[in-house]
Amino acid sequence: MTPRAPEASGAPPTGATAPRPPEKHPHRSRLGARRRRRALLWALLLAGPNVALLLVFVYWPLLQSLYLSTLQWNLGSPAARFVGLGNYVEWFTAPTTGRIVTTTVVFTVATVGGAMALGLGLALLLNRRLRGRGVARTVAFAPYVLSGFAVGILWLFMFDPRYGLIQELLGWLGVASPQWYTDRPWPLVMVTVVYLWKNLGYVALIYLAGLQAIPQDLKDAAALDGASSSRTLRAVVLPLLTPTTFFLLVTMLLSSLQSFDIIKAMTSGGPLGSTTTLMYSIYEESFVNGRAGYASAVATVLFLVLLAVTAVQMRFVQRKVHYA
Repeated sequence: MTPRAPEASGAPPTGATAPRPPEKHPHRSRLGARRRRRALLWALLLAGPNVALLLVFVYWPLLQSLYLSTLQWNLGSPAARFVGLGNYVEWFTAPTTGRIVTTTVVFTVATVGGAMALGLGLALLLNRRLRGRGVARTVAFAPYVLSGFAVGILWLFMFDPRYGLIQELLGWLGVASPQWYTDRPWPLVMVTVVYLWKNLGYVALIYLAGLQAIPQDLKDAAALDGASSSRTLRAVVLPLLTPTTFFLLVTMLLSSLQSFDIIKAMTSGGPLGSTTTLMYSIYEESFVNGRAGYASAVATVLFLVLLAVTAVQMRFVQRKVHYA
């Protein structure tokens, strides 16, 4: 008997029928293409207006600002001169730039850090089963929806060192009222306190939503294991609140860097520029001094700072976020 050679791997056995290629259905292909076109049309109809608004009111002004930052142009002047990076060089070498940057950093750190710490404490308090907590939540959130300019004017009278309410309260304690309007660093402290008061309810409300989303089973399990309230807060509650904390950190940081209304209402950047931030300096250079080109350069710097801060947060801070 003649031995048979082994069959090659993957080759069909002798006498077997080769598999047929899958049949194509032109009708199904046309139906899938029609569905894709319909989905694209709906996407354009729904997202098109929003995209158009972003292009017209966000990206086009951004490009215009970048172009104006290369010009030496005053508001109302019919002529402009191209200076390239001259406005940027002037800003980086100006003697007031260091003070403005320092004021911006101090104000941002104090308002963001203070609002997050105090807002978390207020949220933990409002999350308890207390009588009248619904009214307390409404009262805590109410300042956030008020006009920043109106809030600044109201607190300006309260901080009056001669007739204000704060002067009366300090007098009961036997403490003289600081000169909030003129002596450093009290103007910046005054503006920071008002900004914290206005935004504290917003931070507390977001943290309260995060607290109510934490499963009660995890807290009960920690209690059964003998964990104290503070231990449960550190080991269970705070790690599960990291998505909320990350969201608030991004939004509050961007909001603080762009704050303007309270500073304008209370100090107008003074005294002697002690409350002038980057955002306020843009307004001052453009609408007070009339230097539109220079103000556009400062606005571009602020935009790049916001972009860099957001990118750093997304790149490094988000790694520590624990998503459920």
